[in-house]
Amino acid sequence: MENKRLFLLDGHALVYRAHYAFISRPLINSKGINTSAITGFVRSLMDILKNQKPTHIAVAFDPKGGTFRNELYPEYKANRDAQPEDITIAFPYIRKIVEGFNIPIIEVANYEADDTIGTIAKKAEKEGFTVYMVTPDKDYAQLVSENIFIYKPARMGNGIDILGVPEVLDKWDIERVDQVIDVLGLQGDSVDNIPGIPGIGAKTAVKLLKLFGDMEGILANTDQLKGKQKEKVEAFAEQGRLSKVLATISLDVPIDFDAADVKVEPINKAVLTKVFEELEFRTIAQQVLGIKKTPKVGEQGVLFGPTVTSHSASESKMPKSEMAPEYSIAKESINTQKHKYELLDTPEEILKLANDLLKVKAFCFDTETSGLNVHFDDLVGIAFSYKKGEGYYIPVPKNRTAAKAILAPFIPIFKNNEIVKIGQNLKFDMNMLYWYGIDVKGPFFDTMIAHYLLEPELRHKLDYLAESYLNYKMVPIEELLGKKGKNQKSMADLDAREISDYAAEDADITYQLRDVLAPKLEEEELTTLFDTIEMPLINVLADIECAGVKINEGFLKEYSVKLGKEIKKMEIDIFEKAGGQFNIASPKQVGEVLFERLKIPYRWTKTSSGQYSTNEEKLNELSVNYDVVNDILKFRKYSKLKSTYVDSLPNLINPKTGLIHSSFNQARAATGRLSSENPNLQNIPIKDEAGREIRKAFVPRDSDHILLAADYSQIELRLIAEIANEEEMLKAFIAGHDIHRATAAGVYNVPIEDVTSDQRRNAKTVNFSIIYGAGSTNLSRQLGIKRGEAKELIEQYFKTYSGLKIYMDKTVKSARQLGYVMTLMGRKRYLRDINSRNRMASSNAERMAINTPIQGSAADMIKIAMINIHIEMKEKSLKSKMIMQVHDELVFDVFRPELDDMKVLVEKHMRGALPNLKVPILVGMDVGANWLEAH
Repeated sequence: MENKRLFLLDGHALVYRAHYAFISRPLINSKGINTSAITGFVRSLMDILKNQKPTHIAVAFDPKGGTFRNELYPEYKANRDAQPEDITIAFPYIRKIVEGFNIPIIEVANYEADDTIGTIAKKAEKEGFTVYMVTPDKDYAQLVSENIFIYKPARMGNGIDILGVPEVLDKWDIERVDQVIDVLGLQGDSVDNIPGIPGIGAKTAVKLLKLFGDMEGILANTDQLKGKQKEKVEAFAEQGRLSKVLATISLDVPIDFDAADVKVEPINKAVLTKVFEELEFRTIAQQVLGIKKTPKVGEQGVLFGPTVTSHSASESKMPKSEMAPEYSIAKESINTQKHKYELLDTPEEILKLANDLLKVKAFCFDTETSGLNVHFDDLVGIAFSYKKGEGYYIPVPKNRTAAKAILAPFIPIFKNNEIVKIGQNLKFDMNMLYWYGIDVKGPFFDTMIAHYLLEPELRHKLDYLAESYLNYKMVPIEELLGKKGKNQKSMADLDAREISDYAAEDADITYQLRDVLAPKLEEEELTTLFDTIEMPLINVLADIECAGVKINEGFLKEYSVKLGKEIKKMEIDIFEKAGGQFNIASPKQVGEVLFERLKIPYRWTKTSSGQYSTNEEKLNELSVNYDVVNDILKFRKYSKLKSTYVDSLPNLINPKTGLIHSSFNQARAATGRLSSENPNLQNIPIKDEAGREIRKAFVPRDSDHILLAADYSQIELRLIAEIANEEEMLKAFIAGHDIHRATAAGVYNVPIEDVTSDQRRNAKTVNFSIIYGAGSTNLSRQLGIKRGEAKELIEQYFKTYSGLKIYMDKTVKSARQLGYVMTLMGRKRYLRDINSRNRMASSNAERMAINTPIQGSAADMIKIAMINIHIEMKEKSLKSKMIMQVHDELVFDVFRPELDDMKVLVEKHMRGALPNLKVPILVGMDVGANWLEAH
């Protein structure tokens, strides 16, 4: 056979790599299974099969128990953390999937996967194969030859990496591939607990190998070494030899190589169908199982069932697969479920529906629009449902006067506060109707937010909820509009009959979901939180968004010019210090300049593509000692300010209103905090002058108005004192002391009046760091002190506030028993890793357990304040408007004659949001001609 291409996958290495690629935002399905590792592994496998077209393939896994290396050195890999439970759960699924692809699994007792792959690779090479070892593991470099390559799958936006002999020699800076083993033996490996020779790092190892060829050559010529290096090499010679043996991939694994056993075969659809259905792998199922398209409305063939499509086998994503049936994870769809979806386009039909809706206790509505900007785009139609399996769609014309006339019969229904309005992301639909003169009143039931309370870490899109809770596959939007991109249509481009069933289905499915989610809220004791905070907040946020914020374009244009000049000046300074020009916006070039041209020591691992990492955390560490690094960080900050805010804000001004209408996200942060986008108000910098200047651009809407900003003072510290019932901290707050000065007095054991500014600064850092679970390493970095000093500072802190330590220990213990933590208002956050045997995962969960009740209670508190302020402003028919919520701050565009009333009203409701607290709640308040003045 010509062009024999064998791909050998290191199963364990790829699974771990995929798991940690999603560690900050894991992929969790509706059953609570973390599918990150499985998803990443399958996507790598799919990419290889589709794009590399192997003729032969196999997957190797490490066997259970130890290997021959543990017999040689019992401490081998002894320091490794326990395998994360999510990976343990993933492996059986991955094995099933590999079997479903008809790919052989190779596993040999007493040998690791790299030994098995190495042995097979060398045998296959002799039989004329080109071999690709699919792994991120650097140790495989020792196996590379003219016909054997390392294949690193794509990751985090980087493409695949294929390393042959030239690449290995260049990357390791060696003359022969076998010297890889010498480097590994000399430097050791902390991950695998291979000791190496103390004091010999990668660079020193390479330098010695250039002189003496290999480890034995070095050990035979120790007389040519000097000082401590000579002493250590001689003292640890045997340890070095052992380390080289441990680092050597065995090529003597007792396994035969038969090419027929690893030949690529057709996939087993029955096996893959079952496992993909169980994992809820919708997109992957469609791609792997050979779907050409999703069935259109009216066509047959939805569900994991056998309706064969007409596309040929050559069109399949997988090699050699026979013609594939069309699949969906869900078993029901518009084609299988009995339904009554109607298009209503006569006055009589519309009036009848309006009269019917007046008689029901609850109904669902859903708007269809020309785009996703509710403050600019047009209403295309509206769908209603008030019975399971029924939906009614009413198209409206582009002419707003005519559209309002069609919608008029529904105004009494939307205003009726006895009828529950159900929706998915109701705020969007309410805002659209606002621009058509309709004010939608509660009570509400938003299925998106209901699911967010139940599963804050998961996705909340309607199609996901339908499949997860109703086993129902919805008609995809792409079927109507086409694929995303410049050629995608708008709803406004379609005929009403094309939209009708799609829109009616949305309303019907959302209506059905209420009956599933409401009992779950009750069961989890979340109904009160849902009814008293989250649902009333929808009206508040809708009004904030529609009110909008005025932006001073002229100021931003001037500031853009000023920032541009500053950035240019910084660029010149950086080039001068760096000894030449380069692209400061390129992380790759920054790394090369800092660590190669300027020889700044680099002590971290490189990125997966072999580049120096120049992220903010690493550069911040270096900036203390290197001015050029500090300049680069400043350049980045100013450039980001200019592009993200100063130059972008004017583009967000709505041409119809002349205002910016930010969108507030109620179902995103797991702690309950609100976020915003277009623009992201929460991310506008406030800690430095350059960032603060941006707030000057936010101004009152006219000369009759002034901005009022009110924010909670040290709310999280006050709440942790309350929740932990920490007596000393409560005393300080009740006495009105500066809490950071009071903390410093306790930590440094000095009278409060003798506390220095440095002591107060350190105490302030500790106060806020403790809330976020920072340890001595993190604190030492923040304060620029030794780790021992930081550790001592934390110990003194907990002696001063012993109640906090008791609270933290108690909270973590409770979280381990219950699996979740709660805010004062009963908001839950589930911590799947709290009992993990993997220390990194459990430590992260512990930090969340400590922080979430504090941060979440603060989030609930400001939401309650917003609701009560909003209610009183409505009751008094005030002209002033609430226009922004940012962290612990509320901003109002106040009609000047109402200023005194607004100050009293705002402070009353912010201070009294959570009654019966022991700790006093303080609210800072100011006014100004712009947001910075008012803050």
